[in-house]
Amino acid sequence: MSFFSKLFGKSQTNNKSVEERNMFNLQTDDIVTYDLEDYKIVGKISYDDHGFKWHAYQLEGVSKTIWLSVEMDDELYLGIYEKVKLNLQEPIPKKLEYEGITYHLDESGSARVTGIGRNQNINGMVCQYYDYCDEEEEKFLSVEKWGSEIEVSTGYEIEQYELKIIASK
Repeated sequence: MSFFSKLFGKSQTNNKSVEERNMFNLQTDDIVTYDLEDYKIVGKISYDDHGFKWHAYQLEGVSKTIWLSVEMDDELYLGIYEKVKLNLQEPIPKKLEYEGITYHLDESGSARVTGIGRNQNINGMVCQYYDYCDEEEEKFLSVEKWGSEIEVSTGYEIEQYELKIIASK
């Protein structure tokens, strides 16, 4: 090998190219910047309700953990959700109030889930979900029933341009 090929030639290291990311192929350890804060993707849950699919990425930041919801319907819908404490019992009502806001049931069903990263322990489980929105359809409440446990999150829609993604590998 000549001096110039050593200097300017290809390195012997792995030249595997990085897959360009979109909202559907984000991977664990990718970094997502939202609202001036960096979050690391630590998990992903994929939902499948009779062929209709959507995803939720678990994003861990310095001060909090949030969820990025990704759904392709007629267009791409993105939402940021954060878990909250709201004691609910079955049957899940069609109207809920949280922090002075009234939410109305928009849709519900059950979905088979797969998880990766921190969420890999839920693979194959079936989750019952209830999606609520306020009168203006600007704020959302997500209720998920995992076995006997009920989890509640509040959220809002965002636009794709509000996110910056840095691929990890």
